[in-house]
Amino acid sequence: MTFMTYEDLLQNIIENNQSFVVLTAENRASIRNLPQRIRKRFLDVGIAEQTLIGMSAGLALRGRIPIVHSLASFLTMRAFEFVRTDIGILNLPVKLVGGVSGFLSEANGPTHQAIEDISLMRGIPGMNIFCPADEEDLLLGLPKVLNSNSPFYIRYNDRKPALLHNANFEIGKAEIISKGHDVTILTYGFMFEQSFLAKKILEKNGYSAGLINLRTLKPIDTKEIIRALQSSDLIVTVEDHFLTGGLYSIISEIITKEKIEANLLPVALQNKWFKPALINDILEYEKFTGAHIALNIIGSLQKERNFVAHLV
Repeated sequence: MTFMTYEDLLQNIIENNQSFVVLTAENRASIRNLPQRIRKRFLDVGIAEQTLIGMSAGLALRGRIPIVHSLASFLTMRAFEFVRTDIGILNLPVKLVGGVSGFLSEANGPTHQAIEDISLMRGIPGMNIFCPADEEDLLLGLPKVLNSNSPFYIRYNDRKPALLHNANFEIGKAEIISKGHDVTILTYGFMFEQSFLAKKILEKNGYSAGLINLRTLKPIDTKEIIRALQSSDLIVTVEDHFLTGGLYSIISEIITKEKIEANLLPVALQNKWFKPALINDILEYEKFTGAHIALNIIGSLQKERNFVAHLV
C-alpha cells in the first residue's frame, strides 16, 4: 500500500463518507493537523471523557459515525459506564481510539497505564477490539474497522513495522507469520515486535517457532488458535496487559470450551503495574524483550521435555 499517515488515511476516509465525524477529549497527538482539514466535522470536548462518549452516542443515533480519540486509560476506565450504557447496549457504530495503551504510556505511572483495557472492552456485548501490531497494520485494518456497523475499541499504535504485513486484512482473521510444532506465540499490538524477535532467536537455537498476530481480539480467530493448540507442544501468549482478562484469559476460555489439552505459558503483567521509564528500559526491567521471552520459552520447553523423559 502507498505509505500515508494515520491522519492522511483518516482524512481520506472522512472526505469519502459524510457520515464520519472526529472527536477528542483534548488528546490531539495523532490528529494534530486534522482540525483545519475537516473543520466542522472535528469536535474537541476538553478533558471530559464521559461527555465525549455521551456526545458520540447522540451523534451515532442521528446517523453519524464518530471516531473518538482519548488516552486509553481514561477512555476505557473513566468513561466505562458511558461506553457500556450509551454505546454498548444500543450497539452503536462508535469507534473508540485509545492512545498510549499498554507499555506505550512509557514514563506515565499507574493512573495513565491502560493495562486492563482489553478486559474491560471485551466484556461489553457487541464491542469489538482491534489491536494493530504497528502503524502499517493500523492503516491496513482501519478502513474495514471504521466502516464496520459495530462499535470498536482500537489500541492506537504508530510504531514502525518489524516486517511487511499481509495486506489482506479481515476482521476476525489472524495474520499467520509462521507455523511451528515446538512452540506458537500468540500476540497482539505493541508486543508483536518483541514476539517476532523472540521467534527469530528460537529459530536460531533450533526450535520450530510459530507466530500469530491476532489483529482483532474480538472477534478472534478461534479456528487458527485451535489449529495452533493442536499442533504445537507449547502455546505462549504475549501481551502488555494484566494476566487477568486479556489474551491469556481468552485462550484459556477457548481451551476449556473446546476441551483441548494444551501447555500454555503466559507472558503478561501479573498483579502489578509496570515501572515507568523509557520504553526500552521498561521492556528490559519487566523482562518483556524478545531475548527474555525466548529464554522463558526455552526454559519451559526444556522443563516439560525433561519431565516427560523422566516419566518414560
